[in-house]
Amino acid sequence: MRIDIITIFPRMFAPVLNESIIKRAQKKRKVRIFIHDLRDYSKDKHRKVDDRPFGGGSGMVMRPEPIFEAVKDIRSQGHKVTRSQVVLLCPQGERLNQKVARRLLKYKQLILICGHYEGIDERVRLHLVDEEISIGDYILTGGELPAMVLVDCIVRLLPGVLGDKNSLNFETFEDNLLEYAQYTRPAAYCGMAVPKILLSGDHKKIADWRRQEALKRTKEKRPDLLKKELRNG
Repeated sequence: MRIDIITIFPRMFAPVLNESIIKRAQKKRKVRIFIHDLRDYSKDKHRKVDDRPFGGGSGMVMRPEPIFEAVKDIRSQGHKVTRSQVVLLCPQGERLNQKVARRLLKYKQLILICGHYEGIDERVRLHLVDEEISIGDYILTGGELPAMVLVDCIVRLLPGVLGDKNSLNFETFEDNLLEYAQYTRPAAYCGMAVPKILLSGDHKKIADWRRQEALKRTKEKRPDLLKKELRNG
């Protein structure tokens, strides 16, 4: 997979993209990630990419030309990608979840646009963007942090990225359930003991216990997920 990120703050990404699982995924050539400075596509001598909104109002709006030019340039760099998707990171988009992340895996290329200021010229939204994604019902300074979250969420799902491929099947939000409680050594610490069932070696009983713990935890913390599962069922 190839991921291109269009931003006005390209230096924000290095600390995230050059560490942990994303770094290993790039070394394994499971993903290629490219950062593009939107200001490089501005025709303004001061490299401005924003302007005052028509009709008045507070703040500034991102101009359409640099964004269209950036996407055009990315798509013309000689990379034969048949399945690409242009994604705008903004508060009005679809809420990011595991289902959305898995759906995006079908694309060979993702072009992520990081919004900023009071928003983006609507012509970008109507005529360039394929979909909009939000990471939550709150406002951030820009789309850079949501883009990092989206990249991390998707990259770890790529085949061969995680050391244990089965771990993905038991994580929180898979099957609309929160993950069961986890324990490791020591079996007893300061009077706190690991549940005996986990030390029994009976894999069937352990699996049943974990399922019940996942249901219990989901009911307590996120009952909305159970309601969603019932609706889908």
